Amino acid sequence: MCDAFQELALKIDRVDVFPLRYPTRGFFKFLTGRSAAGRAAVLVKITADEGTVGWGQSVPIESWSYETLETATVAIRDYFAPHLMGVDPLQMDQAERRMDQAIAPGFSTGMPLARAGIDLALHDLAGKLQGKTLAQMWGRSSLESITLSWTINVASLDDLEHQLSQGQQRGYHHFNIKVAPDPEFDVRLARRVREAAPHGFLWADANGGYDVETALAVAPRLADAGVDVLESPLRPNRFRGYQALKKQGALPILMDEGVVSAVELEEFVQLNMLDGVAMKPARCGGLLSNRRQIELIERHGLMWLGSGLMDPDLALAASLGLYGAYGLDRPAALNGPQFLTASVLTQPLDIRGDRAYLPTAPGLGVSVDPEKVTSLGVPVSLGVSNVL
Repeated sequence: MCDAFQELALKIDRVDVFPLRYPTRGFFKFLTGRSAAGRAAVLVKITADEGTVGWGQSVPIESWSYETLETATVAIRDYFAPHLMGVDPLQMDQAERRMDQAIAPGFSTGMPLARAGIDLALHDLAGKLQGKTLAQMWGRSSLESITLSWTINVASLDDLEHQLSQGQQRGYHHFNIKVAPDPEFDVRLARRVREAAPHGFLWADANGGYDVETALAVAPRLADAGVDVLESPLRPNRFRGYQALKKQGALPILMDEGVVSAVELEEFVQLNMLDGVAMKPARCGGLLSNRRQIELIERHGLMWLGSGLMDPDLALAASLGLYGAYGLDRPAALNGPQFLTASVLTQPLDIRGDRAYLPTAPGLGVSVDPEKVTSLGVPVSLGVSNVL
């Protein structure tokens, strides 16, 4: 931080919260219940006392996590925001401690999806204040673009050809498939996708949907069908099951759900539960926590993949910035562009075929259109305002 910033003694002056729902297209397993009305997101606007603004985004989804649009909105507005008033926005460790005081950790970080919106807004604000991209703030070089993977999520093999052709027509060469709980269906699905993309990266994600016995039986069969990695075969509290799968060695075993902070990730590594992690800034409280996890995984010589939670515009920009700064070398399962049909950005992200090009402006590299925010705004309980 330069002397000018030290002299300014910047402080967070205001935190505004805007609950939104993005319209969607296609079938995705988590767009059920209230999420069928649109992909929920909470936009966070943090203003420093000298007027600079940073934008972030929380992406709760109740069918994937316990955090909802309503709870994330209230947690940010009524709990986290008051504890951040007066904090120097460039001191992210201090902001992290303040949020721990606002909502105490349970097994791990409290309300991580909600917190991620604040973390992203702080990074955006810090980058704008310093005139630096995410990679530059971290003292790293960056990739120009990230290769994307197309998500295959079908309830019947009759629907597979349509989803495959959609991805291929959009220029995608790599695929991630949703599997579990039916191992027979999953093996047939994997084999068909591998036949359609013989040279692509094929990533199977069970979202914790197998039991231990089924996972141990299906992993070698998925490997024979051409799958490259198996993500979240079990719920994250099945420690011995993960150890057995890693020991079996049929496929690299990645964890996702259940890895929130670097603390439990270190424990899982030491317990020989995994071969790597599917990273998600949204899942773990934001970029600060996710960077710690990537660096921990790299120190242990394990694998990390780039993933997302059907991230809309701002969250997607943050993930691209993170993965580009850390040199992601495998296709990322960032499927927001596949399933979402709207944006709050003044200029859309640059996505050509299966290549997503990183924004190069300071902070997250994107700018927000207030009118688009208003158009996607939805009311939630307790009188949350959507007025900019």
